[in-house]
Parts: sequence; C-alpha cells; structure tokens
Amino acid sequence: MTVVNRGMRKMALTGALVAAATLVAVSADAQLGHPAKGTWIGHWGADKADQQRMVLLIDWSKDKLSSTINPGPDAVKVKDTTIDYDNWTMTLKADLPANGGKAQPWVATGKLENLGSWTNRHYSGTYQYGNQKGDFSFTLQ
Repeated sequence: MTVVNRGMRKMALTGALVAAATLVAVSADAQLGHPAKGTWIGHWGADKADQQRMVLLIDWSKDKLSSTINPGPDAVKVKDTTIDYDNWTMTLKADLPANGGKAQPWVATGKLENLGSWTNRHYSGTYQYGNQKGDFSFTLQ
C-alpha cells in the first residue's frame, strides 16, 4: 500500500466517523423535543381539602405548544399555552366546565423546574378559575 492510499484511507475513515457522530448528535437532539412536552399529572385546588386531579398533555409541533386537559372523551382543549423563556414561566388558558354545565375561564401560571431531569420535572404555581384562586402542582410522567 502506498503512502497516498494510506492517507486517502485515513481521510475517508475520519470523514465517516465525523458524519456518524453528527448523525448521532442530530438524532439525539430531535428526540429530546421541548422541555414542557409530555404528560403532566397533578392537582389543583383552593386548599388541601379541595384538590382536583388533572392530566395535562402538552405537545410541541412546528415551534408551537398545544395542550389538552384530561385527554379522553371529556377533554378540554387549552386555548393558549405560552412560555416566558427568560424565567421558564408557563401560562395556560382554558375554559373548564363548572357546575351547571357552563364553562368558566381557568388560567394557570407557574414555573417549570428541574428542566435537566428526565424523571423529576415540575410545573407549579397559582391559578384562577372563575372567582376561585389557589395553587397547583404537576409532575412530568
């Protein structure tokens, strides 16, 4: 084998390794998605005796967040999901059914925490539902 062939073989191998490493990095990044994406399970209520369980499904598609409360036959589409990326504060706005069947506005504003964790992300803060105010807390599943 000549020196030229060894050099070309080494250059081809280096190029292949760089291409493979780039492909792995790009595919790993694509799988991560948005830190808020996923299924969040938690509770909200005016006090500890009046807690409502809620499932919050957040999706990230085409640079936009969309959310659904309690996915299933009685699901409620969240009208607006926004994040202030400077402090990772997320606000959700939806019309939740109330007693008597009439919907009332539900607005929740809280902080996304432990964003680097795969198993321990939290979203907690305060909400207003009609005239009721209280706290909420969700954990990413």
